[in-house]
Amino acid sequence: MSRKHFGTDGVRGTVGRSPMTPDFVLRLGYAAGKVLTGSSGARGERPTVLIGKDTRISGYMIEAALEAGFSAAGVDVLLCGPLPTPGVAYLTRALRLSAGVVISASHNPYADNGIKFFSGDGFKLPDAIELEIERELEAPMGCNESAQLGRARRVDDAGGRYIEFCKSTFPSELDLKGLKIVVDCAHGAAYAVAPHVFHELGAEVVPIGVAPDGFNINDDFGATAPRQLTAAVKHNRAQLGVALDGDGDRLVVADADGRLYDGDQLLYAIIRHRAAREKVSGVAGTLMTNLALEQALGRLDIPFARASVGDRYVLELMRERGWFYGGENSGHIICLHKHTTGDGIVSALQVLGAMRDQGRTLAELTADLVMYPQVLLNVGVPAGFDWRAHAPITEALAAGERALDGHGRVLLRPSGTEPVLRVMVEGEPRPAIEAAAQSIAQAVRRCAGG
Repeated sequence: MSRKHFGTDGVRGTVGRSPMTPDFVLRLGYAAGKVLTGSSGARGERPTVLIGKDTRISGYMIEAALEAGFSAAGVDVLLCGPLPTPGVAYLTRALRLSAGVVISASHNPYADNGIKFFSGDGFKLPDAIELEIERELEAPMGCNESAQLGRARRVDDAGGRYIEFCKSTFPSELDLKGLKIVVDCAHGAAYAVAPHVFHELGAEVVPIGVAPDGFNINDDFGATAPRQLTAAVKHNRAQLGVALDGDGDRLVVADADGRLYDGDQLLYAIIRHRAAREKVSGVAGTLMTNLALEQALGRLDIPFARASVGDRYVLELMRERGWFYGGENSGHIICLHKHTTGDGIVSALQVLGAMRDQGRTLAELTADLVMYPQVLLNVGVPAGFDWRAHAPITEALAAGERALDGHGRVLLRPSGTEPVLRVMVEGEPRPAIEAAAQSIAQAVRRCAGG
């Protein structure tokens, strides 16, 4: 059975359109609840789930529908309000709950929303459980009798617990005193926690993107729009800037000169620091990981492997091979010895720990990582569009590869979260990769009907 509703990162879409409608979310909560009660029933337990969300206006509606669905299935619900995705993963594990649920569309605009699940161990649900929920969705929805309904209550100290967890991942012998750091929370889920983490470790914090109104999440702020970050770093004469996305699981960093560092560069800074102190068994990246990182890790004799795009696939590869480090150039970085999922705050602390421990700037830590130019274009396509079935696209792809003459690579892949086809061309010289990317993107537009 193929997945109908679950994508690479849960269920996601534009609110008001299938599947992000209140009736579907109600059924999803009930279906997930029935799966959970089935797995817990043998132990005689009433399952309990934690529901967190970001700051989108639609979060209220989706939270209420999910709560009703879980209750109808006999599942107790803990509501923690706005909290980063990795915070929900942490609390699910720390409180020994059956599952955690995050209402968020991550870096997408406010009109979108989504639902993703964590199992009781803090890891994202395996495919087999998602398929079981999909099967349950096909059955008619019922409702337990009153004596068997689930209860719901608020968790008032969720943010404080998560703040303390984040601080615990920073070396106890180090602090951030003397540093001025701009923290951009994208008007998203981290707005009430991230600034406190860095401040309580000793930094002078300049918070931006911390005034959510339900509509401004990711709007010109955050990891996907770092212009405000670099401007604030320069204006406030800060040593560093940290930008998170709407649900707080990815980051971009800016230095005092306004130079931006993506996930590949930040992961390298962490790995290089760790490799100087212990053997690093391997690092997982994705098909989008810059070739420069793979080559730099090779010079350090550290194995590297690529997974499909998506942090869940990076994590699967890491667990399969017993590795502790992995990430995406988009800013998802996973340090399994610190957390079970990508965490923007925790990852930023690992970078800061490397800088403080070695007394070096981020530019110095990444000086020997010379990134290959990379052009990424997002082309809107209809749902289910198969680019391989269109000869003009495959011909443009082959022509682009010939033009690079072995000095780069071309990748086309459908997004798992948006109705776009991503066209990535990497290599040298830059004019060649830009020309190849534009040619392929134009072919996609023609074949996609516009």
